[in-house]
Amino acid sequence: MSKMSELSQVLSELRDCGKTLINIADSLTEIFSSTNDEPETVMEAPAIPTEEPKPEYSFLDVRKKFAEMSRAGYTEALKGLLKKYGAEKLSSVDPSQYAALLADAEAIK
Repeated sequence: MSKMSELSQVLSELRDCGKTLINIADSLTEIFSSTNDEPETVMEAPAIPTEEPKPEYSFLDVRKKFAEMSRAGYTEALKGLLKKYGAEKLSSVDPSQYAALLADAEAIK
């Protein structure tokens, strides 16, 4: 293919792209120019307060953390924590109190 025919083809494609852009601009003008003088009412979704989900811990999670802390030398402090929660051993602690127990254990460090 000669350079002139290549140039002719590129110019033809460029004109086609220009025509397409003009059509797109006309379509957008039609869409966004309304004949209504009244603004459209937009309903806002009610704000839903988001609460952070409280982490749920299992007995195994608490036991794992206590084992790590016990190996690190916090055994006596952990025994005191168990007494604070009215238990002599970890299995006696109410599962609903695991999150608070772990938070208190973290505070010991």
